[in-house]
Amino acid sequence: MHPRTHWDIFCNVVDNYGDIGVCWRLARQLASEHQLQVRLWVDDLASFAKLAPELDPSSACQKLCGVEIRHWASPFPDTAPADVVIEAFACELPDHYIAAMAAQNEKPLWINLEYLSAEAWVGDYHGLPSPHPRLALTKYFFFPGFTQHSGGLIREAGLLAARDAFQSDPQAQAAWWQSLGVTPQPETLKISLFAYPNAPIAPLLAAWADSPTPIQCFVPETPLSAAVAAALGIAALAPGQRISRGNLSLIGLQFLPQPTYDRLLWACDLNFVRGEDSFVRAQWAARPLIWNIYPQLDSVHQEKLEAFLALYCRAAPETASLTELWRAWNGLCADPAVAWPGFAATLPALNRHARRWAEGLERQTDLATQLVKFSKKPL
Repeated sequence: MHPRTHWDIFCNVVDNYGDIGVCWRLARQLASEHQLQVRLWVDDLASFAKLAPELDPSSACQKLCGVEIRHWASPFPDTAPADVVIEAFACELPDHYIAAMAAQNEKPLWINLEYLSAEAWVGDYHGLPSPHPRLALTKYFFFPGFTQHSGGLIREAGLLAARDAFQSDPQAQAAWWQSLGVTPQPETLKISLFAYPNAPIAPLLAAWADSPTPIQCFVPETPLSAAVAAALGIAALAPGQRISRGNLSLIGLQFLPQPTYDRLLWACDLNFVRGEDSFVRAQWAARPLIWNIYPQLDSVHQEKLEAFLALYCRAAPETASLTELWRAWNGLCADPAVAWPGFAATLPALNRHARRWAEGLERQTDLATQLVKFSKKPL
């Protein structure tokens, strides 16, 4: 078997940021740390450009950070398949690309990179083959996850060392905040807010306005900004705008590229995140977090939420208040204003728990490295 050095990653942008966020981090890491030739196919370059401002959304082919980026357009161009083909999050590959894969003497390794889940069955299905019903091809399921029985999480080399250096350097943090045009106030609780627009934002903002502790909430420019503005009774929350309600100060930020967003998570005391990409990055930040899970039909997302809570909160009594707020934030119980005071009171303990959790995850092999090892196995 010849070395599998050419990789194709196919990404269908579903909710603007999550899918492409994961694929872009993975593509960069495979290229930079594993010296692979990576081609990233993306159907929505305009959304991609929000995460990577250097990207030209009008260009069908370009190179960025060592990755060849191609517009996944229809009709799909005749293209020689790569040695490894990653179908991210069950997107469907073009039919004639699949036919070209089947026509190869040495078949490409075809991987379906699945959505992240903490559900127990993930370990049983990770790495299993799925033969194509008509063609001489086999697809393999690859599940990211939180245990040694999964494919792990995206974690670039040096990420956690950079986090620790930043979090232990007040001058670096002050300079970084200044670069955003922000001066955090002393003795305030700093919160980053990123969620789906249907999150119950109004009661939470009301609870923060009544908080005995001053709160600064940083809201990057996303569809959530309109929901925040509506809850405040204002026309919009624009980047650079500051709105005060009681003990709450809301600060609008521009949409942040990935490296800048990582530092926002590191710099805040509490992070509200959504979907998959920001969810994982908030865990690497080693700070308390609240997850707004992507809603699915038949409440499938509820099972995923509870599976992660069971894993994250195992043998940690201080997380009882976190569980209540997570469920409220996802519409599964009373509104988040009821859960907030108890949660806020346990933040110091939750901060220590978040650090321990991140240290435990660090013992796993990262997702990119596991994919590369999988590609070298005789299958």
